[in-house]
Amino acid sequence: MLLLSLVFFSCYEPQRDCQTFKDGDFSFTSIINDKEVTSTFIRKGDLEIDYFQGKVDSSAVRWINDCEYIVKKINPKNRAEEKSIHMKILTTTDSSYTFEYNIVGQSNKSKGVAFKTN
Repeated sequence: MLLLSLVFFSCYEPQRDCQTFKDGDFSFTSIINDKEVTSTFIRKGDLEIDYFQGKVDSSAVRWINDCEYIVKKINPKNRAEEKSIHMKILTTTDSSYTFEYNIVGQSNKSKGVAFKTN
């Protein structure tokens, strides 16, 4: 029985249909300063428009492959915003994707889940 379980789980591969999430309307909830905050964004082609706490910001999107892309602010307001972010979709469901992200050139990665809203 143990051998059967090992064979079953070793063959399991999480769903990863990244094409479904290249374009669309999305929401993402995170914790900032012990508060849960939600941002929304629209991604279409090589453009992503973010809506967060009443502010709108635009970023250029460059896809590396079907599941990885680089996001760079179009009009950064400071040095921190000039840094590109590497995004990697790890798994997908029918309505969401789990991703990891980091500042390009840095090894510290964070994870999140984005939900498709359209």
